[in-house]
Amino acid sequence: MPDSVVHTGRGRRSAASGRRARRALGATAAAVVLASGLAACGSGDSGVPQLDWYINPDSGGQAEIAARCTEAANGAYTISVSTLPRDSPSQREQLVRRLAANDSSIDIMSLDPPYIPEFAQAGFFAPMPAEVADEVTTDVVQSAIDGSTWDGELVTVPFWANTQLLWYRTSVAEAAGLDMTQPVTWDQLTQAAQDQQVRLGVQGIRSESLTVWLNALIESAGGSVIAENSTNPDDIQLGLDSEAGMRAAEVMRDISASGTGGPALSTANEDTTATDFEGDVGGFQVNYPFVYPRALGAVEAGTLDQSVVDDYGWALYPRVDADTETAPPYGGINLGVGAFSEHPDLAYDATRCITSTENQAYYFTSNGNPASDTAVYEDPEVLEAFPMAPTILESLELAVPRPQTPYYSEVSGGIQREYHPTAAIDPEQTPQDATELIQAVLRKDQLL
Repeated sequence: MPDSVVHTGRGRRSAASGRRARRALGATAAAVVLASGLAACGSGDSGVPQLDWYINPDSGGQAEIAARCTEAANGAYTISVSTLPRDSPSQREQLVRRLAANDSSIDIMSLDPPYIPEFAQAGFFAPMPAEVADEVTTDVVQSAIDGSTWDGELVTVPFWANTQLLWYRTSVAEAAGLDMTQPVTWDQLTQAAQDQQVRLGVQGIRSESLTVWLNALIESAGGSVIAENSTNPDDIQLGLDSEAGMRAAEVMRDISASGTGGPALSTANEDTTATDFEGDVGGFQVNYPFVYPRALGAVEAGTLDQSVVDDYGWALYPRVDADTETAPPYGGINLGVGAFSEHPDLAYDATRCITSTENQAYYFTSNGNPASDTAVYEDPEVLEAFPMAPTILESLELAVPRPQTPYYSEVSGGIQREYHPTAAIDPEQTPQDATELIQAVLRKDQLL
């Protein structure tokens, strides 16, 4: 391993000093990168180096951060953004094709965490300098560090970190007799939704959303989709056909059988469950924090009454079993520096600016994407915009990434095929069928 590649671990500095350092990055990035930029020019480069940042679509937040960091660089570099396709698999496909061709135009990439092991195993990331790794893991939630890691090494920079909360209508929970100050289980919510004749919003569409749900259920039941990991596909041991896997399948089946997921459960995604929650059938849902600013926007547009939003409550992701801690979904975006970049040192310096406390706070309040930096959750503007920010932080501290494997597409694809529709799930058979399918795909005996 190169010396510049460091092992994963939290920074050991105090929280206060770590926060000061991260806050200072936006202001001091120019001094850091200027020396690198001059060195690059001194080695024969002409003009100001341009860093190309491939971003996932958002509401303009990453472009604004690129402009901020370009200004902070004081001429050492500029950052230009290129927008990837809207859906995550297509983003992966475009990046893989370019990187497999040794494309030097990819300096920085916004990457969905499940694909990080695949990219790392293929050698698509430039080695991370030790000082950068130390800085970007200080005061960062552990789930984001875990999601930035492969084979014990920090290979990407944590940027924003997403998680799902349990959202509930306080009037419905009260009528159902639920004490939302205490952990609640999926079984309790299913029964409450039936009793109150409201929806329990979940994402049952055949897409990545379904894998997210199943993974969180299995982790919350004390298991893992991958029980024993390996870079050799023949040695991967799946945990679907286990006690935890069968318990997770029972939860999915029971919600489907109860009808509380709604008649369109098989096509329900995050947006449709948010829409149901805003309507007359709204009761409970698991969803990302975007549902709150979305509802406020609807009030401002005159399509939703303020009393509906006033009825919103939030709590940690439901437990599968009452005595087992929940393991909410972890998502978001991490930053990778391309292995074929002509300016990897500048690119890593730029990631420090991009992920500064100020920029993560800006991205949270402007685009609704939660921060991986814990200091952001003390920002008064963040707390005003997202009163549930402390619960989001607590959820991120408990969150668990989806299966970390270079063969994630095969694993997720097999899950989506066998667990959809959820109404057809047999807890005794479906985990076994999914295991056999994924193993056959990994052996290249079968195609998805």
